[in-house]
Amino acid sequence: MITHPLKPIIDNSSKVLILGSFPSVISRKKLCYYANPQNRFWKVLSELYQEDIIDKEEFILKHHLALWDVIQSCELHHSDDSSIRDVIPNKIEELINIYPIKLIVLNGKKAESLYKQYFKDLDIKIVSCPSTSSANAKFKLNDLISLYAIVKEVK
Repeated sequence: MITHPLKPIIDNSSKVLILGSFPSVISRKKLCYYANPQNRFWKVLSELYQEDIIDKEEFILKHHLALWDVIQSCELHHSDDSSIRDVIPNKIEELINIYPIKLIVLNGKKAESLYKQYFKDLDIKIVSCPSTSSANAKFKLNDLISLYAIVKEVK
């Protein structure tokens, strides 16, 4: 069983919660969300906001975003989402009750399917976006930027 090593990045001004499935091996080792340089997550946000990202946590909070994952712990082989088993979900409902989140954006199919499995009764708008992983080559960077633009629309 592997336990999620990162706390959510969130504060009292966060309006959009972006949820992935579970941190990759690289992210767990570096203790940073989307730490694999091949993952396009930070490139997408940098392009969306037309801003270089120096401090990732500061950037997320400055733009009223929040970042976490659906899974608190699971069995997992390397960073392969398809190998995820024995899931214990994070307490996402607690974040929704404490912070002013108006929208949840799900990063990838695995985050979407797990969210719908464990949190189908939460009364909050969700949008599913394609994974920013480089393994998801079907979506080019510009496609991802267009689809993730929803994070800027919440006021």
